[in-house]
Amino acid sequence: MIKRLLKRCLPGVLACFLIFCGFACRETSTGVQKEDGVTIVFKHGKIPGDAEHFRQLLHQFEKENPDIRVVSEALPSSTDEQHQFYVINLDANSADFDVLSMDVIWVPEFARAGWLRDLSSLLPEAERRDIFPGPLKAVTANGRVFAIPWYIDAGLLYYRKDLLDGIGARPPATWGQLVRLAGKITKNSEGIYGFIWQGKQYEGLVCNVLEYLWSHGGDVLEDGKVVLNSPENIAALTLMRDLIAKYRVSPPLVTTLVEESSRHIFGNGRAVFMRNWPYAWNIFQRDGSPVKGRIAVAPLPAAPGKSSASTLGGWQIGVNRNSRHPRAAERFVRFITSPKSQKILALTIGYKPTRRSLYRDPDLVRHQPFITGLHDIFMNARPRPVSPYYMMMTQVLQPEFSAVISGIKTPAEALASADRQIRHVLGDER
Repeated sequence: MIKRLLKRCLPGVLACFLIFCGFACRETSTGVQKEDGVTIVFKHGKIPGDAEHFRQLLHQFEKENPDIRVVSEALPSSTDEQHQFYVINLDANSADFDVLSMDVIWVPEFARAGWLRDLSSLLPEAERRDIFPGPLKAVTANGRVFAIPWYIDAGLLYYRKDLLDGIGARPPATWGQLVRLAGKITKNSEGIYGFIWQGKQYEGLVCNVLEYLWSHGGDVLEDGKVVLNSPENIAALTLMRDLIAKYRVSPPLVTTLVEESSRHIFGNGRAVFMRNWPYAWNIFQRDGSPVKGRIAVAPLPAAPGKSSASTLGGWQIGVNRNSRHPRAAERFVRFITSPKSQKILALTIGYKPTRRSLYRDPDLVRHQPFITGLHDIFMNARPRPVSPYYMMMTQVLQPEFSAVISGIKTPAEALASADRQIRHVLGDER
């Protein structure tokens, strides 16, 4: 009984401790305290690279809405930690923040729990038609919109165009081609890795693994049934482990990498290929970047005869149901997700718009010519398993996938274990 009580109370104690110790980094967009009007608190993940452009955007909102002050509070980069923070606070009916950014997989969970305000009025039907179908589906429940899509993500293959041009090679279409090209280039290059990706035990690892499963013809769920323990999935996980242990084109340190750490390695010119999200492109093109003008992007490879697959990612903006200033919060959401704001964030930070019309915008196409090619990738990006129990599923998948790439379990052992556990979670006892 005591053990169960501690287990239930510990997350709340941890949350209080983290908040007390500066879990969130609080700042106003202007740095100046306002005496009049209302204050809304905006929770979001860490802004990649230089956050000054983001602060300027918040300042612009305050100029246009002088009765509202925005306090920006950055949460840790880890999506798992962000999710835990939200669940603890929203479940406790906290009103300490008004606006929150959410991973694409969280909105259905938060909406079902009754933690979000209905924002249907902020997204008229004409605007809904301009949004990519994946994010729009993720924020909609029973015909009501509970968050506004902010930016979209999908896994991409970044590569050193100069190094591939040097050997007369095109970007790889299959995983086998990637292995051969990475091996050929690194064989004659000191201090450069062949292929880096996000292999730490967290949600990003699941995103990576799914791209291998799908591109081998495998999956996690099919018509609501668990199909993890399959030859296709075994082949996919075997390849991921072989990238490290057999082919040695991926270093063992990939098991510790997240998005930003892998971006730093590739951005310092120390890798031929990298799997990451679109945001990294802008950072690589800044003045002083060791890889400026030397990189390109392509769809992720696939197994022979199979199709490339990218995991749908991205973030959405919602309003806390317990917000003390819901109208001010909604005005801010409308502003920060508007086409104008999405264009600014695309040009300055690299967040890719959820509004399809912006992929024909002359300014965006001129400054980021590769963006036109992202449209089809985003249209075809695949969501993570759609289930009300997804967060329980990913907690099963993360350690099993991590055990494979770390060499602790064989792919067959890990998949059999994950299959059994998830069937129990879903009540799919066969």
